Amino acid sequence: MSTTRPLGIQLYSVREDIGPADLDRTLARLAGFGFTHAEPFDILGDPDRLGAALRDAGLAAATAHASVLRHDVADVLDAAQALGIGCVITPYVDPGSITDRAGVERLAATLNEAAATAAERGIRIGYHNHDFEFAQRVDGVPAYEVLTGLLDPSVVLEVDVYWAGVGGADVFELLPRLGDRVRHLHVVHEREPGNDRPVLGVDTAGRMGEVLALTAASVELPVVEVVAHHSDVWPLVERNAAHFLDGTAA
Repeated sequence: MSTTRPLGIQLYSVREDIGPADLDRTLARLAGFGFTHAEPFDILGDPDRLGAALRDAGLAAATAHASVLRHDVADVLDAAQALGIGCVITPYVDPGSITDRAGVERLAATLNEAAATAAERGIRIGYHNHDFEFAQRVDGVPAYEVLTGLLDPSVVLEVDVYWAGVGGADVFELLPRLGDRVRHLHVVHEREPGNDRPVLGVDTAGRMGEVLALTAASVELPVVEVVAHHSDVWPLVERNAAHFLDGTAA
């Protein structure tokens, strides 16, 4: 399948198939599904090998997951620059670290400082949510609300639509309110078999077209992510690609 419509795939979705012996074959298979971009979750291990495999598959890497809390910022930026990645996104923090305002302030300060450093090299820093940022409350509001209020506007938001809903958010209210601060989305049309996690907020299942329409003016790249593997993940990845690429979710 070929398309000019940009669509990313978080490589964590196929994490069991991107070892040294499988990387080239896996990336080529993803490109064959119509994905134009891959979002790596390990850019520090062997960036030269990863870069070569991406080029061979014809996949771009505009974003990557790499925590500026867990890794040296300079090392992260070096790897991103080598790979041509323009936005490095912290994918996860310990939920226990943001149970109070002081913890959220520390997180925001770290991201803001990293963003200032990265800007000197033409790279942006971002943050990707899970459910707990919405489920945990600080000062009577979701921790995510406190965090976004403390982040410098230069820090990019990658909203994971599924996780936000699980945590209690109404994505259809959240996304317009955040506006052009949301530059990337994690999306999933068909969730993995066996996923029976309750959605505490507004369920986005079957509503990806609405989600993308809300963010059409600001989002640079929707990125598919299939987190849990209860069965062969490849048919699910292929069906998700087809949904977003055939215009159904446009």
